[in-house]
Amino acid sequence: MAMRLMLIVVVIVGVAGMGLLGVIALAPAPPPASVAGAPPARVSFLVAARAVQAGTLLKPEDLAARETPAEDLPLGAMRDSPEARMEMIRAMVRRTLVQGDVLRLDAVLRPGENGFLAAVLAPGTRAVTVGVDAVTGTAGLIWPGDRVDLILTQSFDENDIAPARRVAGEAVLSAARVIAVDRHLVQGMQPGAVGDSLRETNRTVTIEVTPDQATRVAVASRLGRLSLALRAAGTALEESIAQRPVWGGDVSGAFAPAGTAAAAAAATGARIRVFGGPGRVEEIQFR
Repeated sequence: MAMRLMLIVVVIVGVAGMGLLGVIALAPAPPPASVAGAPPARVSFLVAARAVQAGTLLKPEDLAARETPAEDLPLGAMRDSPEARMEMIRAMVRRTLVQGDVLRLDAVLRPGENGFLAAVLAPGTRAVTVGVDAVTGTAGLIWPGDRVDLILTQSFDENDIAPARRVAGEAVLSAARVIAVDRHLVQGMQPGAVGDSLRETNRTVTIEVTPDQATRVAVASRLGRLSLALRAAGTALEESIAQRPVWGGDVSGAFAPAGTAAAAAAATGARIRVFGGPGRVEEIQFR
């Protein structure tokens, strides 16, 4: 009898032990300590790297990134990515931004949107396009928003004109604002390195002019070769360049016959006056 009782106790203890092992095996594992204490996810979004005036076309240096927890991302902010930056470059700012302002889609007018080019122009101005190449377009380093001087160079082949007067150059426009380079400003760019196609394939540059200046550019484009001279940042708009023609003889002393006073002046870099008749006096500076 005692043996049977002991056997029953052993069986009960074994069943209880097996049940306890099953409960432990089926219980969910506690989360790892590293996961439980992980910091909240953070995202980067685009902000203005510096103050940008309303009507300005954004450049790469105008963009910066700021990081914040995902739940604190400002409403309408654009997350920082190569695609987002290409989308914002050359977009027109609708309102003035200060450094650190969040860049939102509703704050800019992007290339390709209806009325973009017309919105870029200042009231009362016109847009005219001039053809350029790697030399006349300053090697493709001009960006929309830059200021340029437009210079006309023309040649005269008539035999009755003195050699020193067969080539002339003169300023047509001063401090004109560039609003487009080729068609990238209107149609946008294909994915790729920012600005690569702007540097390599410049064929046309569109500038902002007054109605009278638009006529001057149209005439100048038929007279000779137009070149762009890029102005340094911060140059006063009022600073103009001389409008008088610069002739070949003004630049090179090689046109002056040997032994003449002009040739001697050219060799020394002197200034001479040429009397062409009553009331016609021209001063030439040799360099």
